[in-house]
Amino acid sequence: MTHNNGENTNEETSQEQKLDNIKEMGQIDIPSFKSDIHCLTIAGQVEGHMVLPPQNKTTKYEHIIPQLLAVEENPQIKGLLVVLNTVGGDVEAGLALAEMIASLSKPTVSIVLGGGHSIGSSIAVSSDYSFIAPSATMTIHPIRLTGLVIGVPQTYEYLDKMQDRVVKFVVEHSRTTEQKFRELMFRTGDLARGIGTDLGGKDVVDCCLIAC
Repeated sequence: MTHNNGENTNEETSQEQKLDNIKEMGQIDIPSFKSDIHCLTIAGQVEGHMVLPPQNKTTKYEHIIPQLLAVEENPQIKGLLVVLNTVGGDVEAGLALAEMIASLSKPTVSIVLGGGHSIGSSIAVSSDYSFIAPSATMTIHPIRLTGLVIGVPQTYEYLDKMQDRVVKFVVEHSRTTEQKFRELMFRTGDLARGIGTDLGGKDVVDCCLIAC
């Protein structure tokens, strides 16, 4: 009887694992493959200091930073692949991730699939080599605030300084110029409800934001 109970327990555990795999990965068996390349996916919205609603798909920066540290410290990991499909999000959190990726001593590659919007552009250019799919897009726009905004000069100065940090980072880690990037950022008439530019994959390459 004990032997049968043990078998039943093992079967139940196996069934639970299969259900978890289906729930998390959409498939029953996850291929086991050991690689010395760590794949990091940044999808949805970059979540920073504020917790976003549960219906939002988010990438939490406090989950990503330990992974980047592990990539740097683990001798078995030889490189990092960053896969991006993000609408942007918290500027400080996104810039922190970009700075972390740029500071890694190991080879890094990023690829934009779908979208690399807003602060996602900084993350995209932070790697040693950057790629973008022809069907992918990037939206370059000025920094925006949501929620309660205090209408005093200091607020605008803060936004200006934060924007300068983003521009400086992108220019330093890509082949575009500050003048060109600011032109894309403040262009009118391209976006229906705002200031900025929506770029396709080829346009991103033509602007020298991403090499290919």
